[in-house]
Amino acid sequence: MFILASNSPRRKELMHEICSSFLVVPADVDEKKLSVPSPLDSVHIIARAKGEKIHKEYPNDIVISADTIVVYNNQLIGKPKSEEKAYQTLTLLSDKTHEVITSYCIFYKDKLIQKEVISFVTMNPLSKSLIQDYIATKSPLDKAGAYGVQDNDKFPIVKSVKGSIKNVIGFPTDEIIESLKELKLL
Repeated sequence: MFILASNSPRRKELMHEICSSFLVVPADVDEKKLSVPSPLDSVHIIARAKGEKIHKEYPNDIVISADTIVVYNNQLIGKPKSEEKAYQTLTLLSDKTHEVITSYCIFYKDKLIQKEVISFVTMNPLSKSLIQDYIATKSPLDKAGAYGVQDNDKFPIVKSVKGSIKNVIGFPTDEIIESLKELKLL
């Protein structure tokens, strides 16, 4: 059985591209305690901790965990804690390019694959009114970087994505499928 170690609605939706039947078991880990100064090390540690926790409970199943971060100028840009912080973040990223990095893990019995996927996102120049209208939807408040590329139809935030767009959503399914094939699990 496949187990998604995440409560993210976007990951749940994308998991259907990997398999039609799976169990969702959120991994409750204290990400702040696991954070280290290096954003790249941090995303790897958190993704692995989520998967390890669920793998201990389900050692004979295929557990997939992931963590996604937004990095600009070597600075980690997390989920905004307020509308004001979302406004500051979107203003900072306006008309600039940043990285979206997802680290994912696949645990199966005594095997572990951990990889990262990096995409480069260039934002449109964002007007004050566009940012305010977007924040009013509350959508930016639960997303790293204060935006969701999937919101682009209604709010033209993102100019371009170089790399996996699914990675920007938070779950690089094509790369995960390749890793599952490497393990002969698909």
